[in-house]
Amino acid sequence: MTEAEVDERIRVLIEPFNKKGIDITPATTFAGDLEFDSLTVMDFVAAIEDEFDIIISMNQQAEIETYGQLVSAVHKLQDS
Repeated sequence: MTEAEVDERIRVLIEPFNKKGIDITPATTFAGDLEFDSLTVMDFVAAIEDEFDIIISMNQQAEIETYGQLVSAVHKLQDS
């Protein structure tokens, strides 16, 4: 799966979590722009893990601050 395909699938997954209808760009931050709290992050990560059949470790989650970083991380985990 290409990074563009990963991006498309994550954009569908993020819709229900994007309460303010923020325009998602690679630089969009989860904490600042989308105002995700820890529970929302856990629910969103679970949705991604289910969709892509991957595990995102707590260490990886801590390093991912932007949408672009998330897409890259999921794409890399897909190839593993």
